[in-house]
Amino acid sequence: MNAQETYEVWLSKLSLSDPMHGELEEIRGNEAEITDRFYQEIVFGTAGLRGICGAGTNRMNELTVGRATQGIANYILKSGEDASRGVVIAYDCRYHSREFSELAAEILAGNGIKAYLFPSLRPTPELSFAIRKLGTVSGINMTASHNPKEYNGYKVYWEDGAQISGEVSDGMLKEIQALDLFKPVQKISLSEAVDRGLIQMLGEDMDEAYMSYVLGMALRPDDQLDLSVPVVYTPLNGAGSLPMRDMAKRRGFVNFTIVPEQQDPDPDFTTVPFPNPENPKAFELAEKLGRERGAEVLIATDPDSDRMAVEVADGRGGYRALNGNQTGALLIAYKAMAMTENGTLPDKPVMIKSIVTGNFGRAICEDYGIDVYEALTGFKNICGRIPELEAKGYHYFFGYEESIGCAPGEAVRDKDGITAGMLITEMAAYYRKQGMSMAEALDSLYKKYGYFAEDQVSVVLKGQAGQERIGRIMDAFRKGQPQSFGEFKVAEIIDYIDGWEDIPAQNALKFQMTDGSWFAMRPSGTEPKIKFYYYARTDAADRSKAKVEGMVQAVNTLIDQVQ
Repeated sequence: MNAQETYEVWLSKLSLSDPMHGELEEIRGNEAEITDRFYQEIVFGTAGLRGICGAGTNRMNELTVGRATQGIANYILKSGEDASRGVVIAYDCRYHSREFSELAAEILAGNGIKAYLFPSLRPTPELSFAIRKLGTVSGINMTASHNPKEYNGYKVYWEDGAQISGEVSDGMLKEIQALDLFKPVQKISLSEAVDRGLIQMLGEDMDEAYMSYVLGMALRPDDQLDLSVPVVYTPLNGAGSLPMRDMAKRRGFVNFTIVPEQQDPDPDFTTVPFPNPENPKAFELAEKLGRERGAEVLIATDPDSDRMAVEVADGRGGYRALNGNQTGALLIAYKAMAMTENGTLPDKPVMIKSIVTGNFGRAICEDYGIDVYEALTGFKNICGRIPELEAKGYHYFFGYEESIGCAPGEAVRDKDGITAGMLITEMAAYYRKQGMSMAEALDSLYKKYGYFAEDQVSVVLKGQAGQERIGRIMDAFRKGQPQSFGEFKVAEIIDYIDGWEDIPAQNALKFQMTDGSWFAMRPSGTEPKIKFYYYARTDAADRSKAKVEGMVQAVNTLIDQVQ
């Protein structure tokens, strides 16, 4: 069926009293809107669902969430796993997050699978932690991460605490696709499920267990820190507010301030255009408060608090935004230095980074004797390598990717903005005690390891037409096999479409240049965009930056030729 036909089916099957029926009636005759809502089923892609909330097959709503949950329940029951171990469910501050989480719990309970449900919003890393702490078979988180307010999402985890991938992801997708959206799911009411012990509410005990883990990741004692270091933090109206406040109080950071306009949950994200800490506009209120309080570091987490971004005082009354490569390098160097000094760096330590993350962190790890492995983009892939590497005798040290995400410890198998935020605050306190700013600490790493420069450019192409153009752009680079981009000569093209060495398949390309610089490209798994990642290293900051700018310009020329 085409989009219009599917639209008519929905109208015929939804009851007149269903709000989605009225919503669809309002768009009758709007061909573009109908096409966007119905040209495809919302994709069960990178660890789950993500999309705009509303009526339609390409939307997040009770039908699409219900079918996904029933499919996951079917998979768990057929997997051979002990379903009585249960599933943990968390959610963030977005519209419908609580309703979707309760619906998922009711469906799991209706299938005889115990659900552990948080009573209010919690950060994504706490969900990952809880899966392993409780020994559950799976986990679900209702969050759209850093997407605009119109979006919500549905992240799925497996028993190792990492987002699903491989056979598990494929198996769940098969079960979901076998279901009719309009076929009633098996469920029982929340109250009945609680009475029968099929839904258990989580609370302070799990919060305390997770916070104990966060505090246990500290690297230095108080006497090595200046606990008065001024830090400003914004949770961007998401789930990080309470745990970060608790962390700062318990660690004794006496000058830790939360941006008041952004400390409480707000699904409209009134103070930011969209709640992505990578966007400099997300720091506007933090910068204003930071200047008032003389803050040396600004920290932001996204609504589900897995991503964390940092700005540092530039010494001129302003702030310098750090990208994920820089923040990762600072954390790697600080952790390696501290663990080396206190004798806790384990034998065979290993760091895992994504294929599109730069080599700044790699250079630091090699200096400290830490092995480095790569993984596909996404923490389901980064943390998904931990069991394999542990089986080879490695001890996990750190994992990160360029998009401001890192997993500082192996107990949380996903991005952990709370633990990372604690370590950034500790690091700032340590360097302040040493008479050094964070900006100076970063510059000292450049002087030692070389001047790395990077840029990440996203080309947003929405809807069906955009999706098709993204495919043509990938084809132009893959099939065209360009051997140069302006002055940059290609030394090697790595195509991950069928896998590469020990890296599984992904629709991604990397172009290695003869001068050591490189760029990579891939369609986003969660947003309507294609992403380009550019890297260079020389012995001077301006030269590295110029190389990156030259590559961006040359690549854009080819992109513009693809219509």
